[in-house]
Amino acid sequence: MAQGVLPELSVVVVNYRGAEDTVACLRALRSDLDYPADRLQVICVDNASGGDDADRIAAVDGVELVRSDENLGFAGGCNLGAAHARGQVLAFLNNDARPHEDWAKAAVRTLAEHPDVACVASKVLDWDGERIDFVDGGMTWFGMGYKRHAGQPDDGRHDAPRDVLFATGSAMFVRTSVFAELGGFDERFFMFYEDVDLGWRLNLRGWRVRYQPDSLAFHRHHASMSKVEDAEARELYLLERNALAALYKNLSDDTLAKALPAAMALAIRRATARGEVDPTQLEIRDQPIQTSIPAATLAGVLAIDQFVELLPSLSASREAEQAARVRSDADLVPLMRKAMEPAYPLPRYLAAHDILVEAFGLEAAFGGRRRVLVVTGDTISERMAGPAIRAWNMADVLAAEHDVRLVTVNPVCAPPEAAFPVLGVRRRELPAQVDWADIVVLQGHALELAPELKKTSSTKIVVCDVYDPMHLELLEQGKDTVAEQRELDLIGVTKVLNAQLERGDFFICASERQRHFWLGHLMALGRLTPDIYDTDPTLRSLLDVVPFGLSGKPPQQTSSPIKGRLVGGSDRVVLWAGGVYSWFDPLTLVEAMGELATRRKDARLVFLGMKHPNPEVPEMDIGARVRALSARLGLTGSSVFFNETWVPYEERQNWLLDADCGVTTHFEHVETTFAFRTRVLDYLWAGLPIVTTDGDSFASLVRREGLGVVVPSEDPHALADALEKVLYDTDFATACRDRIAAVRESFTWENVLAPLTAFCRDPRPAADRLPGASPLVTRPAMGVADRVRRDLGLVREYLDAGGAGELARRAAGRVRRVARERLGGRTDG
Repeated sequence: MAQGVLPELSVVVVNYRGAEDTVACLRALRSDLDYPADRLQVICVDNASGGDDADRIAAVDGVELVRSDENLGFAGGCNLGAAHARGQVLAFLNNDARPHEDWAKAAVRTLAEHPDVACVASKVLDWDGERIDFVDGGMTWFGMGYKRHAGQPDDGRHDAPRDVLFATGSAMFVRTSVFAELGGFDERFFMFYEDVDLGWRLNLRGWRVRYQPDSLAFHRHHASMSKVEDAEARELYLLERNALAALYKNLSDDTLAKALPAAMALAIRRATARGEVDPTQLEIRDQPIQTSIPAATLAGVLAIDQFVELLPSLSASREAEQAARVRSDADLVPLMRKAMEPAYPLPRYLAAHDILVEAFGLEAAFGGRRRVLVVTGDTISERMAGPAIRAWNMADVLAAEHDVRLVTVNPVCAPPEAAFPVLGVRRRELPAQVDWADIVVLQGHALELAPELKKTSSTKIVVCDVYDPMHLELLEQGKDTVAEQRELDLIGVTKVLNAQLERGDFFICASERQRHFWLGHLMALGRLTPDIYDTDPTLRSLLDVVPFGLSGKPPQQTSSPIKGRLVGGSDRVVLWAGGVYSWFDPLTLVEAMGELATRRKDARLVFLGMKHPNPEVPEMDIGARVRALSARLGLTGSSVFFNETWVPYEERQNWLLDADCGVTTHFEHVETTFAFRTRVLDYLWAGLPIVTTDGDSFASLVRREGLGVVVPSEDPHALADALEKVLYDTDFATACRDRIAAVRESFTWENVLAPLTAFCRDPRPAADRLPGASPLVTRPAMGVADRVRRDLGLVREYLDAGGAGELARRAAGRVRRVARERLGGRTDG
């Protein structure tokens, strides 16, 4: 980042009876740190230290002293300092630490380059810079955070940035707006694990915490605790109590039900093992009772007692955190590093740890699967069309890693056997399914049926499948509709799509062409913000390509529904797989078959399905027109055959394997340009050479890979020649089949769904939907002189544009605008 665009930075240092260390830290911030002095605010909070601490700190130049009347602890002291901060970025530095000169710039640069990072964890070494204090954070299932690799030599193995669960409070940075959104550190913690709790909450709300090794500080660990009487026992007490508090606030209901009782039981065993207390002394035996309880044991017992005392206020916090979370416990398990780590090497304690983990099923609880809801409005049955087939295969692939439900709001739901639940629900029942899910994958009009998802307060992760540009289809499909109704329908479906584009966290479409189209749509709606772009300049993390797929299992023919039944056993069959819709051109195809029939008596065309399986989809006029044309040319029943039903999904391979080539023809219009003809994938699956009209993305694939023949639109002569070549030129057809075998592997469902499966492994809200997000650098408020110069410039511009009349018009407009702004909030008459 250039010096001129660095955000204002507010560094908070908390002092408690450590003036000597604190003064050295503050002077280092002012003299050693490479950060513009006019963009750096240094705040020191004195936590009622007494003595001359506050006076010594006040004597340090360039430091704003905030005096507290009581000891608020580290958490409360930091929050008090943050309340006096002016900067867009907050930093917290322990008073017994010192920064490297690049400490601040490296962290701020990370925040600027990664708009979805809320907090930067500095690399912290010991005072001599030889051994590790913090390079990574871990957390146990019972809520205790720990510094991984602490005490080890700094040998360069931890010099790469990475995401972490939390930053150490001894040296960290956070966006001021996000810190405020979360209410800062939890002051009930006083000290210890307030940083773990903050990082946990940031991650649950979709923000990232990023370790940045170039942001370096040096720390005298726990120098401040050395001023406290009975420091070891008091620290143990706070660690035990705060771990339970963080656990209670942040775990989901299901995980907490298992983890909390086990964690409380383990805390007692940890306490008795630490103090070497005989746990059997109260048995009915002739033995004395130990009357002196070691402080290390008392710490664990009192921690649970005071955790119970905190529960009423913690319950309100828990409700807020659970309502705001967008990520599951399972999402955060990798950031916990070793969640099942026992942490303490005490034999009796370790035995209890293993017992509790097994008794409460904790390994399964912390390896929980995400809940993914796939929603379609299409018929789910043995006879499925494209949208349902796509939704079905999404559910099938995702079910390998997650708990998945496939839900349709269509009245027809009679699914084949599946490895995941398939539910037909009434529209009013859909919100309950949405409530169950962590991630909602939807298509078509589904978002309109779950209005809660549209609210800005919704914390669900939403994936919108926009593989079907419905508004472009409607332009072609609605040609025969009353003009006014056609226009209203187009407005309506465009609003449906706009709502998805304004809400989604991740979008998938069917081709690179479609991706370019939707990127333009997103830009026009204002979704391609600087934060979105800076998070990922490729924008693949927002919008990626998931084509229609095909089964990885080769088709196996179990019957012959065409040859020997509809047509002769040795006839050459052209198959039109899929429905007949307004944007297709079956008319030119029938004309071409009429021409080909004069040259080749055994050429046959079969339309696979004339009636859509979804009863809500009416038959389009093009179906009647193609039947009429075929009859008028005398082709029906001799060269052209219509299957008037819809072939069951699990039987389509028999029809495909009975054919000699696959065909798709369409008109030249904008729908074609952005369409993805899914029937072509079935041709690839069955190894059928393809004849297709030019203009869509599959035509480019067929031409580039040599999978068949591409012909101009509405040219029956070229189409007849292409069909003849594919059906009767054996060498050409064989070469096409060989190349198809090489191409089709890339279109298996497992491969094409890779962007969706990757997103669901690490789901996050889009960067512009993160809570508390705000610009890192804001424009300074204009002074009086600046406003005068601006207004004089506008006067000259208006006079040049239209003279005194234009100036008067603009001035009147400003007066009206100011009046509206000043009077708009009034409610009196």
